[in-house]
Amino acid sequence: MIYKTFQDKKLSALGLGTMRLPVVDGDNAKIDMAQTKQMVAYAMANGINYYDTAWGYHRGNSELAIGEALADYPRDSFYLATKFPGFSEYNMTHVEEIFEKQLEKCRVEYFDFYLFHCVCEDNVDGYLNPAYGIHAYLMEQKRRGRIRHLGFSIHGSMETMKKFLSAYGKDIEFCQIQLNYLDWELQDAKAKVALLNEMNIPIWVMEPVRGGRLAKLEDGYMERLSLLRPEIDAPEWAFRYLQSVPGVVMTLSGMSNMEQLAANIATYQEEKPLIARENEVLMEIAEDMRGRMDVPCTACEYCLPKCPMGLSIPVLIKLYNDRRKAAKEGNPLPELEEGTLPPEQCVGCRSCERACPQGIAISEVMPKLAINLSRK
Repeated sequence: MIYKTFQDKKLSALGLGTMRLPVVDGDNAKIDMAQTKQMVAYAMANGINYYDTAWGYHRGNSELAIGEALADYPRDSFYLATKFPGFSEYNMTHVEEIFEKQLEKCRVEYFDFYLFHCVCEDNVDGYLNPAYGIHAYLMEQKRRGRIRHLGFSIHGSMETMKKFLSAYGKDIEFCQIQLNYLDWELQDAKAKVALLNEMNIPIWVMEPVRGGRLAKLEDGYMERLSLLRPEIDAPEWAFRYLQSVPGVVMTLSGMSNMEQLAANIATYQEEKPLIARENEVLMEIAEDMRGRMDVPCTACEYCLPKCPMGLSIPVLIKLYNDRRKAAKEGNPLPELEEGTLPPEQCVGCRSCERACPQGIAISEVMPKLAINLSRK
């Protein structure tokens, strides 16, 4: 395992993200604990020492699951990260209650890493509002040793990122951004990396394979890449790209099964960053992918708590993309699964859009899907 130096710590360059743990019967709220414990055991045995969770992952059950899985290991054998869920005004006014509950759920007395979660246009003013006292409370926990390192994750614009850093930058020790070769331009990751390097803030990576989008590439793309490195597959290209980005310390992968975990650990046995020509080809592929891309949902589910109608938005967007692909290929069109609320139920309030890390115009996609579903 490759290790990176962060202050006085040696962190595995690959961290286990827990937003996409194995589940039972396709229910994201029901984590398969037997498989999860097997994965954690394998990760620990093979050098991963960083585990990332959050209040909202798996409908609130991720912290419980990783707390249970890590309870079998000495506390000083792993680093645990979680985040404050600044997704609602209610949460903003209950920082102490939430933090104490997170310690309880994770079965620990302190967090090695703690983040302001998903800083974006919808919540940045709340995070900066002294009346809520988020920053003051978290800094107090750091002084008490219950938070060892404080950072933030960003899903907003560069303007929002600068706004947050101008207020709290002196206290921020690391920043987690969505970074992969597709989002280098699409999410303006290039500019965010430059800013963080300029401020000497270490970079944590989320969505390295973009919710699985970069884990399997079209044959034409792979043929081009195989001319450069015939021995590696699509996921490894994504990780080798990240090994080429300056300032990256931690890469978090939300692995869902043992096969993915073993493959990624094998990749992180050594660093093999891209050379200039390889990076050039990958950027050309990314540009072509952006031009042909459907709705870029990663199924993070940040939108779900915001929908007043209870729509399964990621499921509906996947259906929209699948139907468009099937139509292009002349295949039968998949139908809405029984029990799933139809897109016509969308009231166009756009609450989900303000929480969407990808900036998807969900209120525009839903009526398009409704029209599409009317076609047989």
